[in-house]
Amino acid sequence: MNSIEKALLRKQADSKKDELQKTEADEISSLEQQAELKQTASLDEPNEINSPSFIQIDLEKLEAKGFVANSSTSSRKLINEEYRAIKRKVLNNAFGPLSKSLNNSNIIMVTSSRPSEGKTFTAVNLALSIALEKDKTVLLVDADVLKPNVMRTLELKNQEGLMEYLLGEKTDISEVMCNTNVPNLRIIPAGKSHHLSTELLASEKMSQAVEEFANRYPDRVVIVDTPPLLGINETAILANLAGQAIVVTEENKSKLIDVQKAVAHLSPDMAIGFVVNKSQSSNKDGTGYGYYYAGNN
Repeated sequence: MNSIEKALLRKQADSKKDELQKTEADEISSLEQQAELKQTASLDEPNEINSPSFIQIDLEKLEAKGFVANSSTSSRKLINEEYRAIKRKVLNNAFGPLSKSLNNSNIIMVTSSRPSEGKTFTAVNLALSIALEKDKTVLLVDADVLKPNVMRTLELKNQEGLMEYLLGEKTDISEVMCNTNVPNLRIIPAGKSHHLSTELLASEKMSQAVEEFANRYPDRVVIVDTPPLLGINETAILANLAGQAIVVTEENKSKLIDVQKAVAHLSPDMAIGFVVNKSQSSNKDGTGYGYYYAGNN
């Protein structure tokens, strides 16, 4: 090989080397740009906690307001003991011998005869208490689409939920089911209000959703916060889908005749229990709340 050929080969090698170095530099630059864009996006876009699929509950604030304590560092509280007794009844009905005679025994609707008797307070506390179980998960559904209160009680903004699914704006119920910072707790918000809420809650799609709630996960308990029973058609419709009902009454306020009328709207095949809310008797920690659960089955 003469000197000219050697020079040509050397030039070709240098050219390939330069090309490889340029390619590597371009790749590095591209990766740096991607990393920079990703970092910028992470600053501008909501993080996981604020995304629609995740709800961050301020457990310390809830505990300070008198709700069930859901932290391992919390001290022993009377309200935890009271709801522990309530949930034992509910769980026994859902998974014990009686469950074989109930339709959707793990679907529990929480209601009242009239507004403002504490049903959402009860539904949230029951969900928090069941979430403490090691072998159970709980789904809290806000089905009070006329006056949604679950997210408000948790001091969070309402967001897409049950109504968006029933309207077909969300194709799968999982799209409106939110994880929370409580490992065993999921929440489905009510979503937007709609003038056809009665028809939507009575639809086949709602029935299919309840069946999925009841049967997809054998360890799941579903707590459904429903509207009051008197004067609202939606609640009577939902009563046909649940296996258990908890009727919340307020001490010295709820009228016996109203409670009797409310229970008449429920299926006689359900396990029906009562919670007396805001009881001033037998309170030792100054919370002003007391509870009683009694099933008719």
